[in-house]
Amino acid sequence: MNGNLLRLRIVLMVPCICAAFFVGLKQHVRAAEGGSTGEQKRLYVAGPGIRDYLQYGGHGVLVFDIDHDHRFVKRIPSAGLDEKGRPLNVKGICANASTRRLYVTTTRTLTCFDLVREKILWEKAYQGGCDRMAISPDGKVIYLPSLEKAHWHVVDALTGEVLRKIVTHSGAHNTIISLDGSHAFLAGLASPLLRVTDTKTREVIREVGPFSNFIRPFTVNGRGTLCFVNVNELLGFEVGDLATGRKLHRVEIQGFEKGPTKRHGCPSHGIGLTPDEKELWLTDAHNSRLHIFDATVMPPKPITSIALRDQPGWVTFSLDGRFAYPSTGDVIEVATRQIVAGLKDEHGADVQSEKMVEIDFQEGRPIRAGDQFGLGRVR
Repeated sequence: MNGNLLRLRIVLMVPCICAAFFVGLKQHVRAAEGGSTGEQKRLYVAGPGIRDYLQYGGHGVLVFDIDHDHRFVKRIPSAGLDEKGRPLNVKGICANASTRRLYVTTTRTLTCFDLVREKILWEKAYQGGCDRMAISPDGKVIYLPSLEKAHWHVVDALTGEVLRKIVTHSGAHNTIISLDGSHAFLAGLASPLLRVTDTKTREVIREVGPFSNFIRPFTVNGRGTLCFVNVNELLGFEVGDLATGRKLHRVEIQGFEKGPTKRHGCPSHGIGLTPDEKELWLTDAHNSRLHIFDATVMPPKPITSIALRDQPGWVTFSLDGRFAYPSTGDVIEVATRQIVAGLKDEHGADVQSEKMVEIDFQEGRPIRAGDQFGLGRVR
């Protein structure tokens, strides 16, 4: 090869080498900001998420960076005010990545946000008020409980219009939709029965229980075959078969006193499965603890307990199962059982909320959303 041809080839290769270098640099920076795939994992926390108490993070939707020690990122202004302009207590939160929408309920209203523009699209009030809702996997329908009254509204998630009313006379309260979208599970705090609804017909097709007392928070496994429920007066939980409707087990916490609680009047108000369904985590308000159980056996067997900074009233998990999020604002690494962070707002104040959900982004667009309940995800 003569010298001129060699020099020509070198000249032509230089731009390619430079381009490759800068592409690699860009990928490296993106990976440093949000993981190896360029994703950003965010925790959306709605406030006031402990009754209407503003000292635990104020009013709005607070966003935290899961990838970087759960540091505070921003606050999205919210709606949900009473006639005097005071924030109403938040009752629930859910999101859908495909429709790019976030939803927050207060005692009176359901608010819909655009996740990309971070703007409120609409806010609507509903007959009987609102409680902790659930959204279908395709993001098209929300099952919206009234505020401890007789009915649920089935709502068009895009417009907020009511499609159907389901009356159970159970004190409508907590709602879960199965991962495959086939069933909605309706729990009222004035009933020991969990209702199972067919989402195609929007009719109640089965009742699970009765459990030993009125149902409070609950969770279900990924296959939609088992439910794990908190009930009034029980420091522990009960297990039900979602297919047969039978109550299967009752598990009581041993070695801890059942005493008075700050809120909810329920010893255990919060229960969740790790996404891999290997463990079940249970709140204990009086003792300010989380109790952890081996969920690979039935009934689940106790493993250990974790002390928290305040009384918990809820627990959920990151989508990958790495972190547990009790309502106290403690961030717990599941594998080590260690508290590795605490949620704090832009002023450095501790944040607490019973209403939070993970939403993951890539290049500014939501790509997946978790659930406010600690749902099992083995299918």
